[in-house]
Amino acid sequence: MRFLHTMLRVGNLQRSIDFYTQVLGMKLLRTSENPEYKYSLAFVGFEGNPEQAEIELTYNWGVESYEPGTAFGHLALGVPDAYAACDKIKAAGGNVTREAGPVKGGSTVIAFVTDPDGYKIELIQRVESDSGVGLR
Repeated sequence: MRFLHTMLRVGNLQRSIDFYTQVLGMKLLRTSENPEYKYSLAFVGFEGNPEQAEIELTYNWGVESYEPGTAFGHLALGVPDAYAACDKIKAAGGNVTREAGPVKGGSTVIAFVTDPDGYKIELIQRVESDSGVGLR
């Protein structure tokens, strides 16, 4: 088995595509429309690494916002430098909600950003060899 994607319902598809591509450095991989059932999909991920899971952004026509709920926590991305990633995200207009720094009770450097629909994304500073791609 392989983890394929996480689906997030979004209130404005283009706004979400812009955030994930322009702020987080992902690529728009594919889109589809389903007029019969009134929804649109966009898949984003890190190009060049087909082994990584993607994010499916789902826009149900006419629904502009969702309540994320209390069960969902966050998505996590490995980055080589969480401090630099926060600077880059802020410069691109992203919302850093927890600046980079050591996790409480540990030494791993983390940060949090929030996407336009309120979903939290954790940035975890990893050594270059296992950090993945994006936000460089």
